Amino acid sequence: MAWLCYALLALAWVIDIFTPQLFVAAILLNGPIALASLALQPRLTMRLILLAELANVVSGYVNGVQAGYRWDTIAVGDRILAGASFLLVGVLTVRAQESARRAGESDERARQIERERALRHAMEHVRASLNHELILRAAVREARALTGADRVVVAARASSIDVADLYEMTAEDADVQTRRAALAPELASSIERARASGSVVAIDADEPLGRLIGESALVAALPVEGTEIALALSWRTHRPTRAERSAFDDFVGNLAVAIEQAQLFVRLAQQNDEIARQKDEVQQRNDVIRDIVYALAHDLRTPLTAADVTLQQALDGAYGELPERYRDIARTMLASNAGQRRLLETLLLVARYEAGEDSRRAAPVAVRGVVQRVRDELAPVAEVRGVTLALAADAEDAVLTADVDELRRAVANLAANAIDAVPTGGTVELAIRRDAREVTIAVRDDGYGVPEERRAALFARFAGTRAGGGTGLGLYIVRRIAEKYGGRARYEPREPRGSIFSIELPLQGEHS
Repeated sequence: MAWLCYALLALAWVIDIFTPQLFVAAILLNGPIALASLALQPRLTMRLILLAELANVVSGYVNGVQAGYRWDTIAVGDRILAGASFLLVGVLTVRAQESARRAGESDERARQIERERALRHAMEHVRASLNHELILRAAVREARALTGADRVVVAARASSIDVADLYEMTAEDADVQTRRAALAPELASSIERARASGSVVAIDADEPLGRLIGESALVAALPVEGTEIALALSWRTHRPTRAERSAFDDFVGNLAVAIEQAQLFVRLAQQNDEIARQKDEVQQRNDVIRDIVYALAHDLRTPLTAADVTLQQALDGAYGELPERYRDIARTMLASNAGQRRLLETLLLVARYEAGEDSRRAAPVAVRGVVQRVRDELAPVAEVRGVTLALAADAEDAVLTADVDELRRAVANLAANAIDAVPTGGTVELAIRRDAREVTIAVRDDGYGVPEERRAALFARFAGTRAGGGTGLGLYIVRRIAEKYGGRARYEPREPRGSIFSIELPLQGEHS
């Protein structure tokens, strides 16, 4: 277009030079300027205006020279008017170009919006299902509707050596056709080219491959993990336009995302099923372990209780007077049985808590009465070990809303641990302290204490207080019981030696 305008301008200038002054041929120079409006190039228009003005001046001078160096006044006026017309036509041409450009941009935006709307509509249909086959069927239908291709093919296969599942639709088909077959060599070659380049492969009908298939085509390999999926569109009567190529590019990218999302949802569903299965297996194992613990505890509790009754009767003289040696043995066995019963109760409590079957019995409980009961129960054990077990003389009384057996178990665990941690001749003291909001049950001892490196995990399951001592469940049970009633379990070292273990619980009415 630019060269045509320059040629016409040169032709008009030549005509203008060889015409008389009064013959206003300079007006022909407006033609190339007006023609430049079709080029939509304002710079070209401005250059043509300058060249036309220069040509006008040169032609006017040459015409005067040809007339014997006489410049007619009317001719000069015509030249001035012609120059003004160049400017006017040039300005109008530039304005027309700007209007045409804005109109073109507006039309392009409208087309882009329409393409995006059509693409969203197409992807809504593709994403309507998570089933792999339904997604590919929808992709074929929507690709043809979006691009107007004469034929659409989606090929899916596990690898390049496998037979492909083909989903096809032509302009004559009412719906997608499916079949399982090896890919045609030309299609397989195009797919490999697209996969290697990572971009869309365009096949022109004039190329050797295009002449072989008799069509122009676009082929893309989708970047989908775990499977090879390719999309091919072909046109019999024309090459794909820029708009059709753009729609194809956008559709391929969105289709790959849709397929990957569907695969992700499927994998998540499979993982959820596997997690649920494993959870069921763990629950079944926990149920078996809990049942074993329950059965074992029940079977052991009965003989221990019977042995306690028999030993106590022997100590009371039911079978005659016992020698002092035998009495010491009987008391030691009673203390040992008490420890075994505590272990059974601890195992039962752990099994119950881990199974979510903690007690829901709650009633007003006098704290001093519970602590006194624990002191009486463990007194024989302390006596055998040569430890003084005492209830602080200034111990206050308070009322809690709790399960009395659980509260007794918590205090008994702390007291039993303290007795084990105190050497012969030591002291364990049970104390109660209360304020306006809570009551604290403390067990103080003057034993070996707890090494600093073990303190952080004292109340964790299987942590224990001493290396090689106990099951490591007693303090765990104490913590669980305290937390159940809105309180907490604590440890602090005692000066100059020993330990203080305590549980802090809200008073009646402070914890629901």
